[in-house]
Amino acid sequence: MIELETPARDKAAATHDGLLGGAGLRQLSDAIEGEILASVSIRQVGKVVEVIGTLIKVAGIDLKLGELCELRAPGGQLMQHGEVIGFTRDYALVSPFSRLSDVSRSTQVVGLGRPLSIKVGDKLLGRVIDALGEPIDGLGPIDIDRYRPIFADPPSPMNRRMIEASMATGVRVIDAMTTLAEGQRMGIFAPAGVGKSTLLGMLARGAQCDINVIALIGERGREVREFVELILGPEGMARSVVVCATSDRSSIERSKAAYVATAIAEHFRDEGKRVLLMMDSLTRFARAGREIGLAAGEPPARRGFPPSIFAELPRLLERAGMGETGSITALYTVLAEDDSGSDPIAEEVRGVLDGHLILSREIAAQNRYPAIDVLGSLSRVMPQVVSREFMASSSRLRKLLAKHREVEMLLQIGEYQPGTNALADEAIEKIDALKAFLSQATDSYADPAATEAALHELAQGQAV
Repeated sequence: MIELETPARDKAAATHDGLLGGAGLRQLSDAIEGEILASVSIRQVGKVVEVIGTLIKVAGIDLKLGELCELRAPGGQLMQHGEVIGFTRDYALVSPFSRLSDVSRSTQVVGLGRPLSIKVGDKLLGRVIDALGEPIDGLGPIDIDRYRPIFADPPSPMNRRMIEASMATGVRVIDAMTTLAEGQRMGIFAPAGVGKSTLLGMLARGAQCDINVIALIGERGREVREFVELILGPEGMARSVVVCATSDRSSIERSKAAYVATAIAEHFRDEGKRVLLMMDSLTRFARAGREIGLAAGEPPARRGFPPSIFAELPRLLERAGMGETGSITALYTVLAEDDSGSDPIAEEVRGVLDGHLILSREIAAQNRYPAIDVLGSLSRVMPQVVSREFMASSSRLRKLLAKHREVEMLLQIGEYQPGTNALADEAIEKIDALKAFLSQATDSYADPAATEAALHELAQGQAV
């Protein structure tokens, strides 16, 4: 259906009234036609044909894949937004951002001719926004006139600067054993309840970056405010932007939160800033994509995830990293209960990223935080950004930890004989100091210089 906007109708009527008295019919016709062509505003309005689950079938309008739509009441009032996620032969499939309770067969669907765009700028700092870029923190509107589409291509591989510098985090175990580099993309693989959010808060407060962009996807509503006010705190929030889509939000909104956060990070990177992007969690982003894909009729593949998810993950993750000027150092959390390889999202992400941190239930049960399993964790770019001496000391501590794990059972049953292995003897002697070195209070900051000095001191011992 095509509607003629009111201003055009009024203008044409005024022209008719002015010319009818003395002008000829042709002059009148030409004048009206000219006025209409100059000022007419035509919009297509789609019709809701069917609602199935979380999707709306729309007919009578030409929409593009990924296009943002407005769902309007019969009187023209805006109800909510939606996005085109697919087509059938006769219909466009629109996924709304909110509940479908107010949608009816008389609901109007208007295409906006563009994908979702969000406000970007320095006034986002210290704010909490939703997946549409609108504030939800009660601090009033965000006065920004600059917009950026949430979808973008990753930087060209040959235009990216090389990773050359480390990024100190103030978390001793990371700085010493799995050094993070500026522009690196790291996964944090963890089961529930082992301090994942607390670790992100430590990184947001202590990392040597200019800006934090934090995406909280599929979290409980209670946890969002706790993270912002208690874990992140005023110190971390002052240089942060938080994008939030809680577990009760629609699948399209949870999915879009990841793209919104990435687009904001890209804006600051393009301005030459060092950005730390943290996304919690990538698993819930993938699950939201699974809901959308299955609703649109995609066939399920591994663990019910449609093929589009495994194509979309690399496109999202590759947008982080080094740019021509600034950088995006990215940390993505992944919910992983075990290392059996049965989780397709964890395996896919592990192969794309530049390293991984494994959080352990066993270490958390010992009340040692951060609960990072050093032997299971890896930073692929660490050798590029630390000195040979630093790398040697870190490697030696890994050897000591590995040897202690090897003989731990013998120690527990009293079968280990001191003197049979020099490295094992050293590991047993130093294990308490090693555990203390790899742990720290969650509200503390470990100075990088002090961390390096302690690392070299612990690594001193008999060469094996």
